[in-house]
Amino acid sequence: MQTPDAARGTTTLRAPSLGDLADILSSADSTESLVRPLLALLHDATGMESVYLTSIDIRAGTQSVDFALNRGAMQIPEGITVPWKDTLCRRAIEEGREFTNDVPERWGDSQAAREMGIVSYLSTPVRIGDEELYGTLCAASASKCDMPVGSRRLLYLFGKLIGRQIEHERLLSYLRRENSQLSEESLTDPLTGLANRRALMEHLGRCVASTRHADSPVLMAFIDLDGFKAINDAHGHDAGDRFLIEVALRLREGLRERDVVARHGGDEFVVLTAGAHDPEVPAADALRERIESLIAGDYVLGQVRFHYPGASVGVVPCPPGGDRDALLAEADAAMYARKRERRARA
Repeated sequence: MQTPDAARGTTTLRAPSLGDLADILSSADSTESLVRPLLALLHDATGMESVYLTSIDIRAGTQSVDFALNRGAMQIPEGITVPWKDTLCRRAIEEGREFTNDVPERWGDSQAAREMGIVSYLSTPVRIGDEELYGTLCAASASKCDMPVGSRRLLYLFGKLIGRQIEHERLLSYLRRENSQLSEESLTDPLTGLANRRALMEHLGRCVASTRHADSPVLMAFIDLDGFKAINDAHGHDAGDRFLIEVALRLREGLRERDVVARHGGDEFVVLTAGAHDPEVPAADALRERIESLIAGDYVLGQVRFHYPGASVGVVPCPPGGDRDALLAEADAAMYARKRERRARA
């Protein structure tokens, strides 16, 4: 802490101990929880009225005060944004000058410094890695102050610690995004963008559990694209892939947003839905007819054009507590029964 020297009317500066730093570093779990106690230590070590951390947006040409500690007449508020070209920080970095106690004489052209009445100024760049300039760690006063070498070194050290903390948080944020993306990709069919079989089984497990309290049963439709091999043979695998993508799009756009549409594998798709699609028609029949009508029709796949007569769709209810694999097998059997009906009619 600062203590007044009664005999000389000056201020005694207190350098932080290793214990102070160890306590702060061990408990800090964010930039803010590190910066605020460091600002308090910096204030005690420099005796300056205001100590603060800034961030710089070079593209926007601005500098903002992110965190500040004010213990005197000078008040530098958090959140304030000023033009970068007018700041003392820019001048200090460009001149390689970390401290001056004669701001009006040296940098009197800075409007922001004049308005705040800054006379003494100390700063160090805060960098991410070796190159990227994040911002500055600063101390300022409206009176003429001397600055011991030890206090300047402390400012430099704190700037390094803050830069590493920000870099650490960025890395954690990046890893979280990557993990989220990997998790999403692990549940998504790469060709169609639909849920894959793994995601389908998770959805099916939740649906079976939720039917214990649902007002309407969950239905599962198992879809097999009849004649898909012939499309591949006649038009090539690229056209076959385009066909699968178009089928997925038609299902996604033609069914309700809350319905689950998944690619089970190959030319097989599965739909999970709750409630009737048409109150005038039995729910299973309504779902099957809806899906069949969505898939059948004309397809334009680049230079390839053809009419597709339709898919075979089997629909079964998903009773509470049902076994997921058994339900899929039952839906698959219903699909093959529908396939036989279609062949018999043809």
